[in-house]
This record gives sequence, structure tokens and C-alpha cells, in this order.
Amino acid sequence: MKKGELTITIIIGLVCLIFTAVIFVQFKTINQTDITSLENMREDELRTEISTYKQKYEEIQDKIDETKLTLEEYEEALTTDENTSALISQELEESNNLIGKNSVTGSGVIVTLTDTRAQKIIAEDILLLLNELKAAGAEAISINNQRIVYNSYVVDLADTYISVNGERLVSPYVVKAIGNPTYLESGLSKKQYGYIDTKLTEGKDIVLERKNDIVINAYSGKLEFEYVKEVNE
Repeated sequence: MKKGELTITIIIGLVCLIFTAVIFVQFKTINQTDITSLENMREDELRTEISTYKQKYEEIQDKIDETKLTLEEYEEALTTDENTSALISQELEESNNLIGKNSVTGSGVIVTLTDTRAQKIIAEDILLLLNELKAAGAEAISINNQRIVYNSYVVDLADTYISVNGERLVSPYVVKAIGNPTYLESGLSKKQYGYIDTKLTEGKDIVLERKNDIVINAYSGKLEFEYVKEVNE
């Protein structure tokens, strides 16, 4: 196999992996739906929820179709080195966006959590929020401009600070998420059982808003794998 063909084969494999991961997350979100919550919903809420999941299935199918078209483009591009280089550059750019090495912009939501005299925001509140946003399809997330990447961590420090990526953060905690605004908002706003209602019931101060042109900065730390090694076949 020629060097150019080997390179593009690796890139195709990477793209397949990325799309597979995205589709897996979508299905995982649907499979983990709280059945008890659905049973307790009113008819109008249930119809809205069904419509939302129908949209998610349609989006998954669109991603599958998009993947097929992308693979066809790669097969055609193998005919010239110029096209191969362009595709490699494009995939490198998209991969850097996904892993947090580039600053990105897009539509999504901003969730602001603020300490009050009665209740203090803790690391668990933020971790739960991150999980909800990821399950709803968030493509990029930051907390007080700290980009969330594969090895990010959120912990309490002496009941005074919350540490994110090793940086000490204080209230208010502004969590930005880029993704489909409808999915992100509906994922957080389910009646009684959703993240927003649950935290408000606990007495936490939390505000959710949709925004266009959200800017999320690139991750400022190092992204390195110390133990993961490539398998040579």
C-alpha cells in the first residue's frame, strides 16, 4: 500500500470512530430514559418528549447518511495527492475541535450556578450538569472559560473553591455548552425530574438561557496519552 493510501485509510478509520462515538452517545441517551418519569408525565408533556426523541432518531440517521457520503468522498480523493492532503487537513481541524485544541463557536446554552447564603454550589452539582449536557449531545463545554476535555476533572477544595483542570474557580460558575439548543435545553428542563427543577428544589440558584454565537476557548493544558499505545497490526 502506498504512503498516501495508508494515510487516508487511517483518517477514514478515525472519522468512522468519531461518528460511531457520536451515534453511540445518542442511543445511550435514549436507552437511559427514566421510564418512571415518562409514566408520570402529562399527555402534552409526553407528546413533547416523544417528538424530541423522534428528532434524535432522525438526527442519528442523518449522521449515518453523512458518514456514508464522507467515505465515498475519501474513496474518490485517493486518486490525487492534492485531494488527499486537503482531506487530511480538514479531518485534523475537526479532530482538534472535538478534543478541545481549537477555540470554537456556535449555538447552545449557558447555565449559571451561583452560591447563595443558604446553599453553596459544589463539585457534584457541576459534574451532574456536565453529564446531562453530554447526554443531550453537547459538542463543546467550558466552565468559567476552562475547556472540558477527556481528562478534565472537577473537585471541591476545602469547601471554598471548585477546581477544574487544576484551576481554582469561584461562584458564579458559568457553564457554556455548544450543541443543538433544543436538545440541550429540553435535557435540562424536564418537569420534576430534570436537572433545573431538581436543583431549584434543593434551593440552588441556577439560570438557563439559550445563546447564539457562544465562544468556547481552546484547552490551555497539554493533551497527551501516557499509557495508551497504538496497536500495530
